[in-house]
Amino acid sequence: MRLAAALTVLAVTTAARAEEGGAGHYAPGAFASFADVLPAQPGFVTFNYFTYYDGNGSLHHQFPIAGQLALKLGTTYCVDTVGAFWVTPLRVLGANFALGLSLPFMKTSITMSMTHPAGETVGRSGSASGLGDIEFWPVALSWGAMGGDLHVEFLGGIYAPSGGYEANRLANPGLGYWTFEPGVLVSYLGQKSGFEFTTYVGYDINSANHATDYRGGQEFHVDATVARHLALGKGLIGIGANAFYLKQTTPDSGGGAVLGSFEEMTSGIGPVLSYATQLKKVGLVAELKWLPQLSAEKTPKGDYVWLKVGVQF
Repeated sequence: MRLAAALTVLAVTTAARAEEGGAGHYAPGAFASFADVLPAQPGFVTFNYFTYYDGNGSLHHQFPIAGQLALKLGTTYCVDTVGAFWVTPLRVLGANFALGLSLPFMKTSITMSMTHPAGETVGRSGSASGLGDIEFWPVALSWGAMGGDLHVEFLGGIYAPSGGYEANRLANPGLGYWTFEPGVLVSYLGQKSGFEFTTYVGYDINSANHATDYRGGQEFHVDATVARHLALGKGLIGIGANAFYLKQTTPDSGGGAVLGSFEEMTSGIGPVLSYATQLKKVGLVAELKWLPQLSAEKTPKGDYVWLKVGVQF
């Protein structure tokens, strides 16, 4: 948008939600802080994002899973995402033009209880691992202002259905459809004050999954981080909080959407700890955060944990 992503998710990053199979591409926290800002000068940045999610659906909700009606859904996944951005010397509209790519390697497990047409309730579980859905950015634009304190970015993210997917399998590394995610990242980090405010606003547009005749609804999501950064050794340590909000804006559709619109909403907030330093010409940043979902409608409710490491050179 996960996790995924997130995921980021991740996804860039993957999170269990109201969309088909209880899963979508966006994972809260994927783009949410100064650690996600592109370099101000031409160069490369590589990253490794690890995402863990554990959530459970309510007995009062149902999820379209493997063609059956689930009364209770539990999902756990781990995603290790490696990727890179190349900030080119090319300038477009006064911004640095960049290209990016991320490869998620994931393991996911799903358990559910379901009711057969005869009325019998039974349990079912499944797991899968492998390459997930690749995210790439054919267009990324980065502007700098206020002496380097302010950064504004446009990110044209695209998730490709590159991960393994089988329509009747409970757990899949991939989702079986494309997602287009235009997003804007605004990050202020005062070099003198150490105060940070970063927000990422994205909008996910899903293609149809032709294997199941299902199209997940479009989603609006926003992440925001507020933190204070203090000198520690040869770098800066940051302590703050990351909040997120997601709202599905159009209904699920297609012949496979047996439960109708099934529109979701989720929000949450959690602590963020970061450290950034410069080693000669190489910049290093690490970030750890825990993001519990405080509210959830038509989606499992659980916790995201992110560990991010980025290297700029």
